[in-house]
Amino acid sequence: MVDPSDRHLFINRELSWLAFNERVLSEARNPTIPIHERIKFMSIVSSNLDEFFMVRVAGLKQQASGGVAELPDDGMMPQEQLAAISDRAHLMVTEQSRVWTRELVPLLSANGLNLLTRDNLLPEQKAAARLAFQTQIFPALTPLAVDPGHPFPHLRNKSLNLAMVVRRGDRRRKKDATESSMAVVQVPSVLPRLVPMPTATGSAFLLLEELISMHASELFPGFAVEQSFTFRVTRNWDIDVDEEESIDLLASIQQELRRRDRGAAVRLEIDASASPAIEAMLTAALKLTPSDVYRVQGPLQLSDLTAISDADPRPENRVEPLVPAMPAFMKEDSIFTAIAQRDQLVHHPYESFDPVVRFLEEAADDPNVLAIKQTLYRTTGDSPIGRALVRASENGKQVAVLVELKARLDEANNIAWARRMEDNGVHVVYGLIGLKTHCKVTLVVRREGNGIRRYVHLGTGNYNSATARLYTDVSLFTVRPEIADDVTALFNLLTGYSTQPNWKRLAVAPNTLQTKVLELIEREAAKARKGEPARILCKMNALVDPVAIRALYAASQAGVEIDLLVRGICCLRPGVPGVSERIRVISVIDRFLEHARVFAFGAGPSPDVFISSADWMPRNFHRRVEVMTPVEDPALKLRLLDEVIGLGLKDNVKARQLQPDGTYTPRPLALDGQTVRSQMLTLEVVKRLAPPLTEPVLRHVASPVEKSERQPPGPLAGS
Repeated sequence: MVDPSDRHLFINRELSWLAFNERVLSEARNPTIPIHERIKFMSIVSSNLDEFFMVRVAGLKQQASGGVAELPDDGMMPQEQLAAISDRAHLMVTEQSRVWTRELVPLLSANGLNLLTRDNLLPEQKAAARLAFQTQIFPALTPLAVDPGHPFPHLRNKSLNLAMVVRRGDRRRKKDATESSMAVVQVPSVLPRLVPMPTATGSAFLLLEELISMHASELFPGFAVEQSFTFRVTRNWDIDVDEEESIDLLASIQQELRRRDRGAAVRLEIDASASPAIEAMLTAALKLTPSDVYRVQGPLQLSDLTAISDADPRPENRVEPLVPAMPAFMKEDSIFTAIAQRDQLVHHPYESFDPVVRFLEEAADDPNVLAIKQTLYRTTGDSPIGRALVRASENGKQVAVLVELKARLDEANNIAWARRMEDNGVHVVYGLIGLKTHCKVTLVVRREGNGIRRYVHLGTGNYNSATARLYTDVSLFTVRPEIADDVTALFNLLTGYSTQPNWKRLAVAPNTLQTKVLELIEREAAKARKGEPARILCKMNALVDPVAIRALYAASQAGVEIDLLVRGICCLRPGVPGVSERIRVISVIDRFLEHARVFAFGAGPSPDVFISSADWMPRNFHRRVEVMTPVEDPALKLRLLDEVIGLGLKDNVKARQLQPDGTYTPRPLALDGQTVRSQMLTLEVVKRLAPPLTEPVLRHVASPVEKSERQPPGPLAGS
């Protein structure tokens, strides 16, 4: 009998996340995709690592230094995790540097996009660099001495800096020379990182830090600059607010944001050619250990270098621009008419985000709309949805918005929107103490005839028109009374005083979501134990919750066929004999970030299908307000099964399959040799099938127990 508490049944969360970032890096290595798409993936690897160190590694360091051991189910102590992370991350950074210097830079050069160094400048380029330094850069620089009279400066999180070794006098004349001293110059983030240089053909650029290093002696008159190296510091970026003691949550978080730049250093990135002495001085000043130092062969902060694509107009060097399809129901004169007729589903980014924006804009201007209520977790700085909410308030409607101030890395943007909306008469609330409100819900109350009708939008992604072009998500519009009742109760819970309602259709964290998920898993397990067909299909971003994982193990042992699409972290080990032979885990990394959460339970022709804002993680089940809603329209259920889940499970181009040892391997081709790239096929399918479907064109991957029950696959099933 397998012990479900055996730590070997769980993959460490942090190492699983690093494996996800390695899969992103594999796309940057892929020679079959355009150069600027490869650079984009390289940038994503870097920005992902930044956040990982700022939050996850910082948290582990705090646990280790405080002697607090929050042991995960895999049993690794904080120090063990930090050591394993360091080993894995160092290998990743080394590989990232190799791909950049040996593959991408030569490829850029072959396409006429040349990144120069101070050592290979032509005379006219040196003259241009000097002119740029004197007229545009020098006035913005602040050289900072480091000596007994000048303590090491506090450097902002993720800022790019130059460490310099300077010496007074002529070192060739020993009597005039003095001991070397250290200085720091911050590379101004307000200036372009890529400085254009004159060139006979193509385009040429000099990195801003290279240009500053070339002219460093002008920053220190009377001193000789002996060494100059770039470095970058990553700090603990989490905020700590006692919501119980806070009188004004918004003001408290603003204060924490100002303090956050002074968080403890957790990582030092430094030019690979830097001297050991420079490294030792920096690690001592930042209170870091050698394992926290990452030597980088090539530029630091690669995310800045995606700007090089602006100098390259050739379409063959980038992916074809996305032109989202417009759902057929948008042809109606009023979006409310379309939703009242039947439930509507939108699959972003393959279908436009315009229906969501139009839903709010039309509600803002419709004289029959009485009230609008919405949750905002992340949105854009110039959000059309935010503007619509302000306009609705100005038009005299009751508008209540829950703005989540603790949305990590988006706190400042959300504070700005909260202030703006409050100034324009919107009722702004900040949610429940101790919980993040992560659900994506809108309620529109509209007068129709002698009564009212409530229109609801529920989504898996944020109300963010920018990320809606980059993330795969689904939106559901409905007027179903029982769902509307639940959404009304949810907003009453969030904005006022309310006891926990008896939910009719929704499962809501932190009270009923995990319970509902476990009930559905157990229902399938009970069927399997009776010899009945049983099936679980899930698509999510992360699977961490140990209770849910153990339930899936038990279901597999009972005979349930389980297929999981998990983009990122997965702590479950599939394919373990006696535990999880019937569980398969697939991760798809492609042009768009897989972000939708869709769950299906049941082996028959009409399983129960849900969409949700929540991944299966302890934080989502217990520390956030999340929503899972059933999709009840038969055609929409089939679409989610076939298009959203099914194609991902068939992917054998961009998909990787999780092995029992925690590694990911490419999926083999189909028996007929055909390739399936799910995102590209979805683009084609959505364009062809814009009208609502009454019969599926695609069939989701059937388990052995289903194959005899389903109809033959549609015409695109094997394409």
